[in-house]
Amino acid sequence: VDQFVVDDSPYADQRLVERLLASPHYGERQARMWLDLARYTDATASWLERTAQAYLYRDWVVQAFNEDVPYDQFVLRQLATDMMPETGPEDLAALGFLGLSPTYWKELQLPPEIIRVIVADEWEERVDTLGRTFLGLSVACARCHDHKFDPIETEDYYALAGVFASTRLRERPLLPDSECEVVAEAKKQVEESRAELEKLRKMKPAPEGLADQVQALEGKIAEIERGTPGYHAPLVNAVSDESMFVVLKGTDPQSGTRIEYRPGAQDLPVFIRGNPERHGPVVPRRFLRVLSQGEPQPFQQGSGRLELAQCLVNEAQPLLARVIGNRIWLQHFGRGLVETPSDFGIQGARPSHPELLDDLAARFIEHGWSIKWLHREIVLSSTYRQSSQANAEGQRLDPDNRWLWRMNRRKLDVEWWRDAMLAVSGKLDRSPGGPSEALDQPGNLRRTLYGTVHRHEMSNLLTLHDFPDPNSHSPRRLETTTPLQGLYVLNSPLMRAHAQSFAARIVSEAPPGAHERIAHAYRLAFCRPPTETEAQFGVEFLCDSPPDGLWQFTQALLGSNEFLFVD
Repeated sequence: VDQFVVDDSPYADQRLVERLLASPHYGERQARMWLDLARYTDATASWLERTAQAYLYRDWVVQAFNEDVPYDQFVLRQLATDMMPETGPEDLAALGFLGLSPTYWKELQLPPEIIRVIVADEWEERVDTLGRTFLGLSVACARCHDHKFDPIETEDYYALAGVFASTRLRERPLLPDSECEVVAEAKKQVEESRAELEKLRKMKPAPEGLADQVQALEGKIAEIERGTPGYHAPLVNAVSDESMFVVLKGTDPQSGTRIEYRPGAQDLPVFIRGNPERHGPVVPRRFLRVLSQGEPQPFQQGSGRLELAQCLVNEAQPLLARVIGNRIWLQHFGRGLVETPSDFGIQGARPSHPELLDDLAARFIEHGWSIKWLHREIVLSSTYRQSSQANAEGQRLDPDNRWLWRMNRRKLDVEWWRDAMLAVSGKLDRSPGGPSEALDQPGNLRRTLYGTVHRHEMSNLLTLHDFPDPNSHSPRRLETTTPLQGLYVLNSPLMRAHAQSFAARIVSEAPPGAHERIAHAYRLAFCRPPTETEAQFGVEFLCDSPPDGLWQFTQALLGSNEFLFVD
């Protein structure tokens, strides 16, 4: 604050903006917005093993924003970087957008007819996330019938669903394709050797020479692991082009179900009324007809993921740019120009400033799809730099502030609220990236972005403070004010720990007088000196409190509206 206040240059605002955009923490701030859309998770159901290193996708998103990867490339890499010759293994983590898709439990003792419904639900979730994230369209509404409001036909839905029916979720090492094949073969050999080892150990009675056989197999496993380059390379949540088929396990109708993955792609028939057992005409994999320039052409390259991504950034370019431009506007103003950021269809809200949205989208494309350019354009505008102070005339004419005659007061999301508490206490660990850590453990001082997000067992801190459900795409944060949030501020051990650390910092940095400590506390918490009344109340409180009462005062500051809201 001091650095900005003493800068008398007419370019002080620009300098501040450039410094913040150049910070490695800019990518962390931006990434959280995107991870909400991508339904990111660090952990999921115990029967799934594909999220051990999910953080690699989160770190890729952070890095992409920091490097200002053009948004069209950002989209292409998340859907099909493995099919793009110009990208390398370092971008494979981008496939986590698809690779971290929710996977539903399939009880394979049940007949195939039931399992096919579950599989169709998974495809619907992926079509829905793709449509709402990139296009702001609820394409999945067309699974059972033509969309009731938007020009999206049932055939459009199954044309996209065929892409995901031809895409398998799988872990993949961060290695070139040639090395991946060698590692895959080595892991197959290790898996076979371990199965043989387990079988030997379970044999009753133990065979003669069991110890020698066990030793030989263990030695073989160790030799393969040690001698295969890249064997221990990090595994990312990725995808491959393989088609899923749900078939009867045996000849008996009661034998259960088997999931088969076969090379190549498949086109799906229309499921009549969404029922996988009632088939209509087969629909070639292609893009949405309403957004295509002419008749949409069938996809020919494998699953069609790359062609789909190219259609998004080329044929649907105007809509793609408007949707992301509106999301960035929402981030800065607390509400979008379109108030339904993932629904630009007939049922969605009309834009409050349609010409502004068009202009931002057009110039965003002209400036190379640069997200940083979009931020500069918004935050350096006179509209953004308004005070949030209300006046009687504005309240009379536009009480909802739809026409932006003042700045909106904004509530901090839980991540930035917790980070701010750690920052003022001097305890914030600013180290970037790496595995996530549980937020509820007292020793976790990292940014909240790096806290563990569990798809089914959410942290109490996140649950209480409006964190979105990681099972599904979340277009925006919903803000609530509940008694439980107030009780958390009063009684949470973590809240008390933050307050005590804040108090200890004040004691170590400020002179010993009560006035000086109060002033320093306000400066750290609110970046301003206390008013006369605030200073008087603070001093009286400290004088009437026990020697360690300072932490109760700092807890009150951390729990105040001024700390929680941006004015």
